[in-house]
Amino acid sequence: MELKTALSIAGSDCSGGAGIQADIKTMIMNNVYAMSAITAITAQNTKEVKDVEETSPKLLKEQIDAVFEDIYPDAIKIGMLPSKELVELVAERLSFYKAKNIVIDPVMISTSGKRLLKTDAIKAMTSKLFPLASLVTPNIPEASVLSGIDIKNEEDMVRAARIISTEYNCSTLVKGGHSIGDSNDFLYCQGEEIWYETKKIQNENTHGTGCTLSSAIASNLAKGMTLQASVSKAKEYITGAIAANLNLGKGNGPLNHGYMLSKELSN
Repeated sequence: MELKTALSIAGSDCSGGAGIQADIKTMIMNNVYAMSAITAITAQNTKEVKDVEETSPKLLKEQIDAVFEDIYPDAIKIGMLPSKELVELVAERLSFYKAKNIVIDPVMISTSGKRLLKTDAIKAMTSKLFPLASLVTPNIPEASVLSGIDIKNEEDMVRAARIISTEYNCSTLVKGGHSIGDSNDFLYCQGEEIWYETKKIQNENTHGTGCTLSSAIASNLAKGMTLQASVSKAKEYITGAIAANLNLGKGNGPLNHGYMLSKELSN
């Protein structure tokens, strides 16, 4: 059987829990060949983001071109794009190559609270990248910024998803993990509305959940699943990765991306 391929365009997390590192682990565990184009180098761990240094537009372009010219990806996951220039470059390159199955995780603020996206980059992302996307996956704080409404409950999640989808011409999955209660996510896709209900796991080890979910969805799209099935399958994967309770680090620890492999090797 042919192995499908996926490209992550995102920042590097030296502690391995988020960004490119989480994306590659997730893609491998979801049975696609993983590739990467690094947008920024971060010095971070489970407690904080210490520093961020952007990749130059020239180098990011060369990374993306190198991938597309040789191994055309079946899906794209987009994470941290810290500047307007990098957002515009990625949009231009993906349009040039007629990229498909694009999943955007609009990384604006780290789990530890550090702002990762400049204000002018948000405008460029919504106007140039969102219309190219198969899916945009904001968490509640990000969905509040994008929709302009204060999200306090599930009714607000629905309103926000509709606003984002309508205004920016993209399907939207508003993730409920930042809410009180269960971790229910809401998908608005061309007028279709679906709730994905998951009991909240009492576990603080959630560093990189957004990266992981979006990468799993992209992996499933690469394999030919529908958007709805891709989200459902990705939710199953991330729930297992959180429930495995890896418990590393002194802050919000990472997920156990290889929890299924760990079970196999222990037998």
